[in-house]
Parts: sequence; structure tokens; C-alpha cells
Amino acid sequence: MVTMETPCQKIVWDLVPAIRASLAIELVNRGQSQAASAKLLGIAPSAVSQYISGKRGYRIEFQGETKELIEKLAQDLIEDKVEDFVPRICQICTSARGNESNCNSTCGPKE
Repeated sequence: MVTMETPCQKIVWDLVPAIRASLAIELVNRGQSQAASAKLLGIAPSAVSQYISGKRGYRIEFQGETKELIEKLAQDLIEDKVEDFVPRICQICTSARGNESNCNSTCGPKE
């Protein structure tokens, strides 16, 4: 039997967890506690701990525009400037799919 991973699965299993991990790490690096970071991201504190320790979240090293978008979202979360989290995550995901060498065309169509 042939098992095929679809582009959507690749995004959900690899890219989105990597974005969450990067956001959690960025928030902690900007002085937020793990508990505060978890609250800002709407996830459990244990998830933040696992992201930081590398036990959870596929490790993709984001660079360029994608990294800048993650850094900006982290700062905006800290400053309570985020009205709708979802479009910001979608923007980061689109950037990563278009620019990151670790997330190539198998992650879905490029914008």
C-alpha cells in the first residue's frame, strides 16, 4: 500500500508547529515567562516548555522575511496589538512556503 503525504499534511505536521515553536522561543527571548508566552499563544505552558527544549515542533530555521514576520508578531503579541491572530499566522506560513529552503514546493502552491 502506498502512503502519500499531502501538501496540507506537510503544513499541519511540520510548518505550523515550527511557526509556533519559533513564536514561543521569540516570546521567551523577549522576556516573557513560559506561562505568559503560553497565554499569548493560546496553548498550554507545557507546550511552550517542549517547544523551547526542542521536544516538540519540527525545527525549521526561519530566515529573511519569515523570521521578521515571526519577530514582529511576537512583539505585537507582547504589546497587545494583535486583533486577529489567524491572518498573521497565515502570512507567516505563506512567506515560509515561498521563501524557505526547508519548506519547498511540497508544502503546497506558492502565492
